[in-house]
Amino acid sequence: MRHFLNLFAQESEFLAEILQTAKLMKSPGLPKPYETLRNRIIALIFEKPSLRTRVSFEAAVTHLGGRSLFISGNEVGLGTRESICDFARTMSQYVDGLVMRVFKQHTVEETSKFATIPVINGLSDLSHPCQVMGDFLTIQELFGDIKGKSIVFVGDGNNVSRSLAVGCAKLGLEFTLVCPEGYGFDATFAKQYQEMFERPIPPELRNPDSALPRADIIYTDVWTSMGQEAEQEHRLKAFRSYQVNDSLLKKAPKHVQIFHCLPAHREEEITHTCFEKFADTIFQQAGNRLHAQKAILHCLFAKK
Repeated sequence: MRHFLNLFAQESEFLAEILQTAKLMKSPGLPKPYETLRNRIIALIFEKPSLRTRVSFEAAVTHLGGRSLFISGNEVGLGTRESICDFARTMSQYVDGLVMRVFKQHTVEETSKFATIPVINGLSDLSHPCQVMGDFLTIQELFGDIKGKSIVFVGDGNNVSRSLAVGCAKLGLEFTLVCPEGYGFDATFAKQYQEMFERPIPPELRNPDSALPRADIIYTDVWTSMGQEAEQEHRLKAFRSYQVNDSLLKKAPKHVQIFHCLPAHREEEITHTCFEKFADTIFQQAGNRLHAQKAILHCLFAKK
């Protein structure tokens, strides 16, 4: 049973297949619609609130001829009201696949051990694989061949930057993390990355200026993610000099693009001016979540 839990577990060839499938699915004038999920039901289990992940997955399932079933985390009570193993085995009797947006990576990993249906990680604390597949599709559309392109992530070592770092290593892009001291990749991730790729983790810089001259994409995200609200005041101080603004943009090549995985806190991690200057790119990036996730679903279920 193939799952889509993080990018460490996916072969480079499979990621390339997803991108090629997404490109075909987005192309106008398809000879016939994909009906990979015809007569299939995909359950969306969300412990966290969501706009893009929920709507894009529900639309993706519908586009592929299937039906989606949304269940909030409070209704399930994963690991409290019901054990994860019992949940996984029960849901495997009712539906054909699970998309999970959860607080802990352990939840999707544990679910996949007992489920007899594909499990897709819609977001966890450690990984956001569906987001970055949409990002790579956007880079492909903007630049053509994605190999050799340089992503500079200005923010912390969060789930998005971790998935980007792994995806870049798998698909041949350069990745640099720019963050304050103490907000980079943790030791567990560094060890896993080194063991997978037999090289050190990507560069981690403190000064944004040193990374920008070679950047094709400047990528930013909120400084305080869900679950970190207690750290907000401290984080705002730590990241104050890491805002994506006009001054920072002047140090980058003229062809640079700005990415943001949304939602954006304008005038915190990015100024309103910079956001609006690259709004077309940012919402192209958001829209590609739909096409990347359709491709993920198709590639999982076409082989099932």
